[in-house]
Amino acid sequence: MKNVLKIFAAVAIVCGLAMPTAQAGNDERRGTAGASELLINPWARSTGWGGVNIANVRGLDAMFNNVAGLAFVKNIEVGYTNTILYGGSKGLNSGASMNTFGLGVRVFDAGVLGVYVMAMSFGEIDVTTYMSPDGQGVAGTFSPSYMNINVAYAHSFTNTIHGGVNIKMITESTDNVSASGFGIDAGIQYVTGENDQLKFGISLKNWGPSMSFGGTGLSLQMVNTAGNNFTVQTRAAEMELPTCLNIGLSYDFFFEKWDQRLTVAGSFTSNAFLRDNYTLGLEYGLLNMVQLRCGYIFQDGLWTGDPATAKNGFCAGASVDIPLSKKEGSNTAITLDYSYQTAAPLKGTHAIGASLKF
Repeated sequence: MKNVLKIFAAVAIVCGLAMPTAQAGNDERRGTAGASELLINPWARSTGWGGVNIANVRGLDAMFNNVAGLAFVKNIEVGYTNTILYGGSKGLNSGASMNTFGLGVRVFDAGVLGVYVMAMSFGEIDVTTYMSPDGQGVAGTFSPSYMNINVAYAHSFTNTIHGGVNIKMITESTDNVSASGFGIDAGIQYVTGENDQLKFGISLKNWGPSMSFGGTGLSLQMVNTAGNNFTVQTRAAEMELPTCLNIGLSYDFFFEKWDQRLTVAGSFTSNAFLRDNYTLGLEYGLLNMVQLRCGYIFQDGLWTGDPATAKNGFCAGASVDIPLSKKEGSNTAITLDYSYQTAAPLKGTHAIGASLKF
């Protein structure tokens, strides 16, 4: 009875938090939210098929896609991913990159505690002024940085129902302007079938209070007609977090020869400040060691040359699991991941990562 009550409580939390997304997919609100980096998946394993694995994501990746999947960490899992965004530091479009480190530890028989840190940088950007509107290093450079720190807990209520909550602290800063805030993610996964081949997941991401910028960069030194110096302080407008609701479904096809598996997955993302996304993906597994995956992210305007974001189109990736112990039943292994995502009209995004399981 207690487990049933916990399940209903988790469902109520997700549904209650999802209420603010009732106007999701409103293209007129595009660009009015802040902290848009919260929509960029920092993990190479799941970006290889567009983050479509809302229903079947497992391990550290789950803290971004659907925190409920963190409950499948067996003992300890440590991971790191480096992502070169939209061409990288030497690309034509971007100097942006992301570094992500995560840790998951089973703390109870049915509970897992996780934490991950994502740091995003943009390289050196020219300062533009009235006298030097093109920058070109005349007035110097600046380097913005974004960071969010996530602390998550996931629990297996039964063998088929898993849920979790993630709390994130958000900071954005330059030399003289900064903003900070926090958000909450929540998610549920349901697993069924004779071989647990059918999975369903739902997650709400980035629900929280508004943020605003502050700092000396918003002040201006002026001189009045009497020759007196004074400071004018500009108050920045508040910006809401980019809340979104994700719904996903996946099905596994198993083949006895060489332990082959083919997973078909689909997901729908209802964005509060962007157009909605539809994603389809495939993952092929061989010998429980090699996984190949691909996906396609669709949104209105993609095929007509008017996408709302660079997160669209084709993506692909691969993973290799290398066992580190010959003992039967041992979970110790290292995993290497790689993914590539198209990002029209910008250059593509590359991610490479590694994780260690004990």
